[in-house]
Amino acid sequence: MRPLAHLLFLILLAGCTTVVTRVQLDRELGRPDPARFDRPATQPVEAPDYQTRVRPILERRCVACHACYDAPCQLKLTRHDGITRGANPDPVYADARLLAANPTRLGFDAASNAAWRDKGFHPVLNERASTPQANRDASVLYRILALKQRNPGPDSGPQPAERFNFALDRPQSCSRIEGMGDFEKEHPEWGMPFGLPALSPAEHDTLSRWIEAGAPFSPRAPLPPQVQARVGEWEALLNGNSLRDQLAARYIYEHWYIGQLYIDDQPDYRFELVRSRSAPGQPIDVIATRRPYDDPGVARVYYRLRPSDETLVAKTHMPLALDGARRARLKKWFFDAPITVDRLPGYDPKTASNPFATFKALPVDARYRFMLDDAGFTVMGFMKGPVCRGQVALNVINDHFWVLFYSPESEVARDTQGLLDATRPNLRMPAEDDSSTGILAWNTYARAERRYLETKSSYMSSLPRVRPQITDLWNGDGRNPNAGLTVFRHFDSASVIRGLAGEQPQTVLLMGYPLFERMHYLLVAGFDVYGNTGHQLATRLYMDFLRMEGEENFLTLLPLKHRQKVLDSWYRGRPDPRIRQFADARTYFPGETGMRYRTTDTLGELYSSVHRYLRPVRPVTLDLAPNGLKAEQVAQLRSLNSITGRSASRMPEHSLLVVHNGKGPVRVLSLLRNSAHSNVASLFNEDARRLPDEDTLIVLDGFVGAYPNAIFHLDAEELPRFVRTVHNLADDDDVLRLYQRFAVRRTDTRFWRISDAIHDYWQSADPRQAAILDYSRLDNR
Repeated sequence: MRPLAHLLFLILLAGCTTVVTRVQLDRELGRPDPARFDRPATQPVEAPDYQTRVRPILERRCVACHACYDAPCQLKLTRHDGITRGANPDPVYADARLLAANPTRLGFDAASNAAWRDKGFHPVLNERASTPQANRDASVLYRILALKQRNPGPDSGPQPAERFNFALDRPQSCSRIEGMGDFEKEHPEWGMPFGLPALSPAEHDTLSRWIEAGAPFSPRAPLPPQVQARVGEWEALLNGNSLRDQLAARYIYEHWYIGQLYIDDQPDYRFELVRSRSAPGQPIDVIATRRPYDDPGVARVYYRLRPSDETLVAKTHMPLALDGARRARLKKWFFDAPITVDRLPGYDPKTASNPFATFKALPVDARYRFMLDDAGFTVMGFMKGPVCRGQVALNVINDHFWVLFYSPESEVARDTQGLLDATRPNLRMPAEDDSSTGILAWNTYARAERRYLETKSSYMSSLPRVRPQITDLWNGDGRNPNAGLTVFRHFDSASVIRGLAGEQPQTVLLMGYPLFERMHYLLVAGFDVYGNTGHQLATRLYMDFLRMEGEENFLTLLPLKHRQKVLDSWYRGRPDPRIRQFADARTYFPGETGMRYRTTDTLGELYSSVHRYLRPVRPVTLDLAPNGLKAEQVAQLRSLNSITGRSASRMPEHSLLVVHNGKGPVRVLSLLRNSAHSNVASLFNEDARRLPDEDTLIVLDGFVGAYPNAIFHLDAEELPRFVRTVHNLADDDDVLRLYQRFAVRRTDTRFWRISDAIHDYWQSADPRQAAILDYSRLDNR
């Protein structure tokens, strides 16, 4: 009993210390006023301006970790009201929840700091009497930055492993101001930026003076008249009064709400599509619901473009251009089309979670073309939405696979409505159970999926002209690079690029409208990051079904006698699935392919045929261009693609190569490790299914992924040595030598300078996609 009594005594002592500190602060500075930062503050002349001086430091030094749902302590530094909202010790990504948690989305779930305090957030800025000293001493943000200045840590080698835990699921320390004294004594090395070099003296001075002045905020100027006019045009389109227009706008909103929208000729102004109680021309009154299709509680919903000034971060950035051509296509498909809508669907979960029921009145062809139009944007939502965080969420997909689509003119696509009519009750989605799904609910969806596949197989077999061939694939109408996509998994994150990267992927998903739509409503519109364990488990297991269906679609392009061998190679060692169609290629679709093959390597031939068929829309960026490098240096980079097996397996999942070439700007490339698995059909024990002898590397120009595990910095003349070292990684000592020679470690005094060069390059090379990287997954080697 003595250890327990000792622990209870320490907890009681800590609680008493916190209370004493709070009383002392109240006596010296007054009681905290959460509304202090809700009121517009006058910008002191001597204070650094937030927009021009403070925000750039926060973006380049702090947002790297403090953004999105995985921000430590929910402290979002991507916007001023995220700073004033403060921190919350409850993680959004929880390992186990019996019931759904209350959402805490910045900009939606509370409108004042007082309301955030009621939701468990505590301030990181001083909310008591405002004096320079009080604003420093009573600010968690200031004190944790100052702590780093006093204890900057080592300037070489890895961070001390015994004092730093960089694991994704590490315990969080979310100290309130009352406990900062103890925190500083117990963890002197844990100042911010955590586990990275300290801010420069000039940067620290700027933030310190801003905090001393009361952290004033200077809002951006109002939208220029020409931008307001364009916004008005789009809001008029999305808020027509006819039932057809209202239903079409609802469909568009449920697919676009997650993106960052911009007017094509005004890229400096970004917007988010929100539901509002107020009509265009009036201030936006946001309707905040868990999901985009939950009951809005009003008779008429308006779809509005709300200006967004939030810092763009790579892990969530999904840009979409609102241009004249896109507007014309929407009008053609929906708003000018002869569509009859007799009544609007309701918002009960069983209907709203099933897009095939909700939007039945909208032609399938129009819905499918809408999704294909920017398929990369939609698939990006699967990766950059809230579902795909953490290994368990992502081990449902392979490390390197292609995504292809049936052409809207193909026989399969033309008969989609008949299939949907025949099996709509079986297309149920886990979100119909709201966010507190029973732990065994996935059994219900497994039975429904089996019935759907039985109907689909019978339906496809009954079509006399269905003999799958390469021309059934959508070719982007000869101009759209979204026709073929490549997805990379980086263990606990993933990314998608337009175009087919690599000669042979690990698998391929071929999707038509029903599968594409279900993925969106499963992983994006219907997924609740605050949902309970049952909801998240059902989502993961349902995605198993959808992935296997997409793979089986692709296999129908192979000769019937060869399909089973490929399917078995993709799922080596897995237990027999409960759904027969996923184990037996003949059961899934017994028809023969319409393609002719010349060799016994039919899968290799098929990959080559797909490459040739989509070459006209393949982005040129997928080919390594010289861009100032010598031909032999480009060849050396390309040789990294030939590395397989154990040497590849010893490389990080996601590396950035920062290559200097003389005095010019750096060039940044992405080096990815594709980890091989015997199968991805199991939720747990991933290590037991790893096949490191089959791992591969691929190098791509520019940026793929948001969470680099390593940054390698080298001169172009050092490329032969770097490539040779990677080729010959035989053991951990070789890896250590690679890091010692080329890696920019967490302790490197050049870290922030090189980080700035990386972001500057991205902004220059691809300004529409450029955003802030996340450094929380950097290796500590």
